[in-house]
Amino acid sequence: MRKHFTAVLLLLLAAYSSEARLESCKPSGKIMGKKPPPGQCNQENDSDCCKAGELYTTYKCSPPVSGTTKAVLTLNSFEKGGDGGGPSECDKKYHSDDTPVVALSTGWYSGGSRCLDNITISANGLSVTAMVVDECDSTMGCDEDHDYQPPCPNNIVDASKAVWKALGIPEDDWGELDITWSDA
Repeated sequence: MRKHFTAVLLLLLAAYSSEARLESCKPSGKIMGKKPPPGQCNQENDSDCCKAGELYTTYKCSPPVSGTTKAVLTLNSFEKGGDGGGPSECDKKYHSDDTPVVALSTGWYSGGSRCLDNITISANGLSVTAMVVDECDSTMGCDEDHDYQPPCPNNIVDASKAVWKALGIPEDDWGELDITWSDA
């Protein structure tokens, strides 16, 4: 009887632990969109601009990181004047679109703890190593600092053109792609 009780208890704890992990990244709030001033939202790479009156979900967390963390790859320019806005958070520099660099959603960016570290991105049967240089802010948006773009979802790896090229994705298909990533 005791073995059965222990086994049931372990199963319940495992189920609770698994459920707790899934629930560990809930939305942290919402922000109200406002219309960007004329010419203030750079739509290079099909970036979205905030819409007046629309509510945007914010997150302070991202899903747990594993050896193959599921994410959505998006396209971003880290060059001066690109849709990435200002210089990168990690080194206060701009980066060439020909260099494999990424911005991670707030939770994965982890207060900069992954700054200038490499991650491995896999998709399309290929992998590429890219350096983390920026945060894709999941907590704020719709303002000048964020190029009047909405907050980032909590599962984004925002990548330069070099990453997309290395993954062998045809240019016509650049924009959003389901991927996996891990710390390199």
